[in-house]
Amino acid sequence: MGTKRRAATEAEAKALASAVRLRIIRLCLDQALTNKEIAGRLGANPATTLHHVRTLVATGFLIPEDERRGARGAREVPYRATRKSWTLDVHEQGGTGGKQAILDAFLDEIRLVDLQTDAGRFARLGLRLSPQEWDELESRLSELLDEYARRPPTPGGRPYSIFLGLYEDVSRL
Repeated sequence: MGTKRRAATEAEAKALASAVRLRIIRLCLDQALTNKEIAGRLGANPATTLHHVRTLVATGFLIPEDERRGARGAREVPYRATRKSWTLDVHEQGGTGGKQAILDAFLDEIRLVDLQTDAGRFARLGLRLSPQEWDELESRLSELLDEYARRPPTPGGRPYSIFLGLYEDVSRL
């Protein structure tokens, strides 16, 4: 989009090319979670989750916090997201893995939303724009999202997520 982001390294791009890892980052955004807690929220095997957590730690997307003792005295390490993923351009690495992972993570998360409640807002808009208008739209949306991404979390605020898809509508060509 409009804001210049640092190109992801190959390892960073590979780490973000997984819907599960993207969901782990999102889960650890507001609170530090242990591997067991992450696995429980994802309904996943803790051993598989640990592999993903270690990949995210190795690439700087998660950081371990101080060790704590669990209910039975076991050693637990909580992990927190660093917000690093927002600062990267993963598309310069080529391929569609990152884009597919973002879409898959969104679909997994949106399935958890109770559509009968007021839990989400959805809209679709079809436009016909010149290349300059397209660039302007991308830039303005990017600036707005960056503004909110820079804000510190509001204590006691509710968690929200935004999925934004801008694409050429080939069905209308």
